[in-house]
Amino acid sequence: MKEEFYTLKGYKIKNEENLSSSMEDYIEMIFRLSEKSEEVRVSDLSQALNVQPPSTTKMLKRLAKVGYVFYEKYGYINLTKKGKELGRKLLDRHKTIYEFLECIGVEKNILEQTEILEHGVNDDVLDKIKKLTTFLKKCDEFKDNYYK
Repeated sequence: MKEEFYTLKGYKIKNEENLSSSMEDYIEMIFRLSEKSEEVRVSDLSQALNVQPPSTTKMLKRLAKVGYVFYEKYGYINLTKKGKELGRKLLDRHKTIYEFLECIGVEKNILEQTEILEHGVNDDVLDKIKKLTTFLKKCDEFKDNYYK
């Protein structure tokens, strides 16, 4: 069966993805920050993402509306159960892509490249990248031990 070609946006619409890359970045960063402290504020999140506080507030309202965060003006930001589950998954995806890029020798702009790639892979591709990364790490360990 021949697969039809779409633009990136077309694939997202076709696959009914309702979260933008930006929304995912916010959820992932809230999850990261909440692992360090239960008290995550707009200023903390804005600084971590290098965005202005008004933009952060606007995004938090959107994320609250779709059930990923609890947020009240001048209060703390908390992920809902759904938000925590997604945040954990997004952080894992980020780490997986980052480790893969490290394994293949990417050094220049690795965070930027991770950010670009992480929003373009589905769970199946991510699982295969994880397996390949594990294999590559084992090969490096073998090489390092064998050639000492």
